Amino acid sequence: MNIRRTTKAARGAVAMASAVGLALVVAGCGGGDGGSRTTDDKKPTATRSSVPKESGPGTPAADSEQVIGEMKGPDGIVVTLHSVVRDTGGFVTVNGTVTNRGTRVFNAIDWRSNETEMQSRSSISGATLVDKAGKKRYLVLRDTNGECLCTTGLSGLRPGASSPIFAQFPAPPTKVTEVDFQLPTMPPASVQITD
Repeated sequence: MNIRRTTKAARGAVAMASAVGLALVVAGCGGGDGGSRTTDDKKPTATRSSVPKESGPGTPAADSEQVIGEMKGPDGIVVTLHSVVRDTGGFVTVNGTVTNRGTRVFNAIDWRSNETEMQSRSSISGATLVDKAGKKRYLVLRDTNGECLCTTGLSGLRPGASSPIFAQFPAPPTKVTEVDFQLPTMPPASVQITD
């Protein structure tokens, strides 16, 4: 066998092995994690019932009639909190609505965490729950890709518009019923956790 035939055979074997490996990788990525990612920088959807479904701008949060707290920040931004619910899986989900009562378009870029691996640049990943009595701070949970289990893609909120928000946290001990919800640039709001 000459060197040319050996080289062609080797290239063919490498190409076949690469194709088989790629097919296995694609088949392995086919599912089972319960979530998917959209291509427009929105939050991943999940099968957990405690994660709110994606809503368009101007759509109120699930319990928008109930108000348990309000935070007023700079430039006319108001966050109205509707529920802080402890779920049986050991999570606490905060639901609310952000309203732009100012005169400029609002982007939540200052509400994100300082983590460099976060893909969404406009999220509420910097939110925290603070148990003042227990002196503990709870950060927003992350999925297996490092994305927050919270509202992402929160940008371009025009004056007069509202958008639902949510964030999931590890649950404090069951004896803890009152926490402070905090967002960067906003004053904290003391809220009650319900079951």
